[in-house]
Amino acid sequence: MTTDTKATETRAFEADVSRLLHMMVHSVYSDKDVFLRELISNAADACEKLRFEAVSHPELLGDDPKPRISISADADNKEIIVEDNGIGMSRDDMAEALGTIARSGTRAFIERAGAGTEDTQLIGQFGVGFYSAFMVADRVDVISRLAGSEEAWRWSSDGKGSYEIAPAPLEAAPRRGTRVVLHLMDDAVSYTGSYRLEQLAKSQSGHVPVPITLIEKPGAEARDIADGTALWVRPKSEIKPEEYTDFYRSVAGQYDEPAATIHFRAEGRQEYSVLAFVPGSRPFDLFDQDRKGRMKLYVRRVFITDEADLLPRYLRFVRGLVDSADLPLNVSREMIQESPLLASIRKGLTNRVLGDLVKLAESDAEAYANIWGNFGVVLKEGLYEDHERREQLLKLARFHSTTSGEGWRGLADYVAAMKEGQKAIFFMAGDDRARLEASPQLEGFKARGIEVLLLTDPVDSFWVTMAPDFDGKPFKSVTQGVAELSDIPLLDDAKKPETVATPEVDGFLAFVKAALGDAVSDVKASDRLTESAVCLVAPEHGPDRQFERLMNAAGRLDKAAKPILEINPRHERVLALAGLGEEDQAFKDDAAHLLYDEARVLDGDKPADARAFSQRLARLIARGISKG
Repeated sequence: MTTDTKATETRAFEADVSRLLHMMVHSVYSDKDVFLRELISNAADACEKLRFEAVSHPELLGDDPKPRISISADADNKEIIVEDNGIGMSRDDMAEALGTIARSGTRAFIERAGAGTEDTQLIGQFGVGFYSAFMVADRVDVISRLAGSEEAWRWSSDGKGSYEIAPAPLEAAPRRGTRVVLHLMDDAVSYTGSYRLEQLAKSQSGHVPVPITLIEKPGAEARDIADGTALWVRPKSEIKPEEYTDFYRSVAGQYDEPAATIHFRAEGRQEYSVLAFVPGSRPFDLFDQDRKGRMKLYVRRVFITDEADLLPRYLRFVRGLVDSADLPLNVSREMIQESPLLASIRKGLTNRVLGDLVKLAESDAEAYANIWGNFGVVLKEGLYEDHERREQLLKLARFHSTTSGEGWRGLADYVAAMKEGQKAIFFMAGDDRARLEASPQLEGFKARGIEVLLLTDPVDSFWVTMAPDFDGKPFKSVTQGVAELSDIPLLDDAKKPETVATPEVDGFLAFVKAALGDAVSDVKASDRLTESAVCLVAPEHGPDRQFERLMNAAGRLDKAAKPILEINPRHERVLALAGLGEEDQAFKDDAAHLLYDEARVLDGDKPADARAFSQRLARLIARGISKG
């Protein structure tokens, strides 16, 4: 084949790619070694894709059936070449794979990288692994030939805004697969050293299921440096911790240490191997609803898909793979979605992941606390969605509380410490822990030493409506209904009430209810208040205060429930107001509305009517001045 210069085309990178390359070239990342791992990972994926295609099209393998990856060094010409005999790329494949960042989350990646971080775990998480080559190379050439094609193509770029795609002579291209040629920068020539290349390849990518060879210099014999034995098929006793870590970094696109490793082989009606990891830190796409590829599916070591939905969404932070011995190699995407075998694997895998997390929580509370700190907000989605495993998930759940300080509190420990006469697990939901801890609704609970869970994640307001109880104890919001505190004595050092409710106070509460009219559903004397004068609570039946706010903000609430205004009958301000006579009716009316607005402000809301609030406050100040 001769090169057709008319087919040569120069294109500009997408804007996000250009920004990314600029940051790569200017050494955003402190550890440039990661480039080799990313190129080997791409080459291994290409080989696995060919193995899959060859199941239905064996002619694609020709007379070269064994997958391989080779690394070649040329110190004199300052080049490193990574070549595979995988599926290869067409012209369109090159433009799509090397000219754009296809995965979602790109902008979040660039904004994080642009902030000056040196966190190498960013690489690979957003489909940007190939571009790490520009950390060590001032030009990259990619020559590729799609399996079964009679055409070869060359992609070339200096990483400064554009790339060129042109036909490549067949004699200068791989018979099949892709060759990546890195023209190294002067400060990266040391990577051509055979010892350094071998150590990097072994430490970062020795686990890939494709053999790797090293050619130390032009004309030298290829030397095997990795045998292509898949890590997940080896006995656990033979695997070193660093091998697990290297595999995790490759399959997860992370560059930290795994917080937990789950490696087992299921036997019986179905046989499959699992190697999965809980990341040591939050992936940046944790809350990206469109992100795919958390768990990869293999069949007898042949990669099938990374979209098999092997775990429920609330375990989307788990990374790894499942290798089935029972699925047919020609399984289709449609069959995967409908396969009862996959449903069985999904159930077994989910139960094993949760079971291992429960064991870790029991054996190493500190290690589990780190996992919960990173992924608890996601795991709590399962409390809302997964009725079958809710009890197990409740055992895993950890919370901050009014007595936990900065630590986490499990429900089993909470129940064990419940006060005599306490019938429920009390919680308060909101969006800020400090504001929750200062809420007047907590005063009566603190005075009795009753622990209250402080729930600050939006999902908390939803799962508590779906989880009726734990260990026979129902969940109860402190901002809803009757406080149920009368049967629980005050602590010895708590301030005892010096007065009891009087007929005058009862009359004042009735006056406030009449003055507020339809603004509240009721006005009651409170046993949950010890220091504050007022607070708002939700009716016994219906949503609590925070859940109502969330539903209202989402436009999912047709009509908000009217709150109950609770008034502390022992508060000196209430006693003073209750003692006023008929001549102060107008002032008492202003006071009633100001008490209501005070309760709203304490609850995180604005006054019901800002102008009316301002006018009443002005009259109150004027009265105080005139009395002074």
